[in-house]
Amino acid sequence: MTDTPPWWQTGIIYQIYPRSFQDSTGTGMGDLQGIRRRLSHVADLGVDAVWISPIYPSPMKDGGYDISDYTGIEPLFGTLADFDALVTDAHGLGLKVLLDFVPAHTSEAHPWFTESRASRGSARRDWYIWRDAAPGGGPPSNWLSEFGGPAWTWDPATSQYYLHIYAREQPALNWRNPAVAAAMLDVMATWYDRGVDGFRVDAVEHLAPDRLLRDNPANPDWTPADGPARALFRTFTSHQAEVFPHVAAMRRLAEAHGGRLLVGEAYGNLDEVMLYYGGALDGFQLPFNFHLIESDWSPRTIAAFAERYEALIPPGGWPNWVMGNHDRSRIASRIGPDRARVAQMLLLTLRGTPTLWQGDELGMVNEPVPDEMLRDPWAINNPGTGIGRDPVRIPIPWDDGPGRGFTAADPFLPLSTVASVEAQSGDPGSMLALVRALIALRRAEPALSRGSYTGLHADDAVLAYARDHEGRRLIVALNLGDRPQPLPAAGRPLLSTVPGRDLSAADGLLPHEGLILAA
Repeated sequence: MTDTPPWWQTGIIYQIYPRSFQDSTGTGMGDLQGIRRRLSHVADLGVDAVWISPIYPSPMKDGGYDISDYTGIEPLFGTLADFDALVTDAHGLGLKVLLDFVPAHTSEAHPWFTESRASRGSARRDWYIWRDAAPGGGPPSNWLSEFGGPAWTWDPATSQYYLHIYAREQPALNWRNPAVAAAMLDVMATWYDRGVDGFRVDAVEHLAPDRLLRDNPANPDWTPADGPARALFRTFTSHQAEVFPHVAAMRRLAEAHGGRLLVGEAYGNLDEVMLYYGGALDGFQLPFNFHLIESDWSPRTIAAFAERYEALIPPGGWPNWVMGNHDRSRIASRIGPDRARVAQMLLLTLRGTPTLWQGDELGMVNEPVPDEMLRDPWAINNPGTGIGRDPVRIPIPWDDGPGRGFTAADPFLPLSTVASVEAQSGDPGSMLALVRALIALRRAEPALSRGSYTGLHADDAVLAYARDHEGRRLIVALNLGDRPQPLPAAGRPLLSTVPGRDLSAADGLLPHEGLILAA
């Protein structure tokens, strides 16, 4: 590592879901001017970058991930001038700006797809994945959509099926066509030229599904709770070898623009995630590590994963950790509010770049969403299953006035029930105060942002590890259980997750307590 690491190695990324952040126009949905209005909250946390979920023109069949124009701005969110002003404001506050890049599919309303489906002889027919019916009729393979049902939709006008790994309104692009790959790289370059500091690359594992359309094998351990798409393994639809030359091309473009950051979303096992690091300059700098979202709340499990993860990261690679996002259940709902405080200490003290999902700094929880307010196609397509992402996309509560400071109109989703930013800002025992204190300590202590990682202890209740940098050692001791526990290592306590804790008397761990100690 160089003496001055790139910003993203010592930094923290904060994810903004625009529709849920701040409404400035009275639509009941957030927008770009709303993000500008609330950027000071993000900067005050002490983070280094915002990752903004899709803001491109979209019919909103999948929350903006169905894109009809890759280089414009959805009118619900504002204009390109609003975006340019947002970038200027963010940079003025010392914040980098990352956008979502959605390369695997467009909206069915995108002009490329309109032309592609016009006829079999269309100049853009091969920009998407079209196939004849199977010999006996029906879809050409057994592939399943992530949102349920077949991943193929019949187009009666041209008598072929088109592929969509997600909703039928999201036809899959054909990255084996060089013109598609070139057009999508041009999209990235356009945003780099507007000042964007990098991208989070969405669902990249689906970029090049099997050319032979081989059937995916059945998952013998599948249960309905896993979701309909997991009835099959994704053997031939994810992580295919032809994905990685495209990842390398994205990285070359990022380097040509001064070393912009690429964060890759590729759900898979750890060996599959490692593939996206590539070599020194032909992979993503940060292939997302989702283990803290998927893991049970067990010290032994987390410790074993951290050791294996550290061992597998290639030379020159850098770890990262994610506790939540717009697709997965809130951490405070998964493990409870007391444990969620410990979870924030875990996220912000492990070696690597953390990504903080908006609202987790407030301890937001999944909120019930009535059927008539559902927006998520996953929930709409699978009624009665409890599947859906709307409960984690609830608007941020900024204050306790009408609309909780989010909107002066009817909100597009129900409002949150947790204490507001305004209320928590005045409460030294709040989750917000804890997150700010953790980030401030991380900034003050290079051991937490740059130091090595050494596992120290893991049993049924307690996880402990050390972070070392240039002779300074900090110890993180986390009690994941509900009973007091002895400290597994000695040191001077610096910060506790328990409000009002007398650090001078901290000779053990309280239930659901995390402590950072100077050795």
